[in-house]
Amino acid sequence: MSEGLIKMWIALAAIGLMFIAVVSISISRTKLNGIIKYIISIFAYACMITAGILILFVVFSGPVPE
Repeated sequence: MSEGLIKMWIALAAIGLMFIAVVSISISRTKLNGIIKYIISIFAYACMITAGILILFVVFSGPVPE
């Protein structure tokens, strides 16, 4: 697999993690109560932080040489 293709998959994984985070936060704020609400929120924020780190890696690693 080329370096560009690996970066594409990393970026796609980050987008998926962001989607999971948004859905988790929405569910935890509207439908859940108690300690489960906080556990799901922590999970969602962990997904968002991980996605941010992955996107920073992709953006700051520079262009792929041809």
